[in-house]
Amino acid sequence: MSEVSQEERTMGMVAHLISLVGFVIPFGNIIGPLVIWLMKKDTMPFVDDQAKEALNFNITVAIAAVVSGILTLVLIGFILMIVVGIAWLVLTIMAAMKANSGEMYRYPFTLRLVK
Repeated sequence: MSEVSQEERTMGMVAHLISLVGFVIPFGNIIGPLVIWLMKKDTMPFVDDQAKEALNFNITVAIAAVVSGILTLVLIGFILMIVVGIAWLVLTIMAAMKANSGEMYRYPFTLRLVK
């Protein structure tokens, strides 16, 4: 990929960080990156890639949260919820920092549902 413009790096970073609105708004972690992706996918290739990556990661996190919620019935879910929450926060911040420096970040353990 060629040099990534400052605007694309900023929007790539926003695509990752906007998912943190999910702490306040239910499903905001999915809606935020989806909106960025739909707005910029045709005009900014770097943002297209990073917003899809953020969207896929946050869908995966939502699935993990639901599974953890179900597993609270056998108590292990409480621990899993904490682990998923910390991993979500840390990996989102790492991805935002990489995107801001112009690097394409790939989240580990992510289902690639949106292509």
